[in-house]
Amino acid sequence: MPLKETIDAGIKQAMLAKDKVRLTALRSIKSQILLAETAEGASATGLSADQEQKLLIKAAKQRRDSAATYKEQFRSDLEETELAELAVIEEFLPQQLTEGELVEKLVGIIQRTGARGPSDLGKVMGVAARELSGKADGKRISDAVSLLLNNTDF
Repeated sequence: MPLKETIDAGIKQAMLAKDKVRLTALRSIKSQILLAETAEGASATGLSADQEQKLLIKAAKQRRDSAATYKEQFRSDLEETELAELAVIEEFLPQQLTEGELVEKLVGIIQRTGARGPSDLGKVMGVAARELSGKADGKRISDAVSLLLNNTDF
């Protein structure tokens, strides 16, 4: 079932359950889907699965960033709302890699690319970002690659 239909069904369920946080998060996703579908140059057949995933990743990143900002400003009420919406969005994303799985995959990528140190960060990040897209946050990937390339005893 396409994401748009799944979201529509979720909106109906949230309305019946009177779950305001879930309803807000799902409406936000639906809004982003509609904007992407009506954007100039968009395909007449709708969004592909890859485009839908990128849209969800972007929405999740926005929630994480907002929650971090609210935490810095000691606005725990707003932070909790953002984190609750993030949890709803993450239900539609693929399972994220654990730290161990991420490191294991990155070590393989580093070995394949022949990276030897911190100067090869860009080469590794290009491959890692492509292969691990949707499975791990870009910041997590970048931090792990930096750590691995600075510790070259892998």
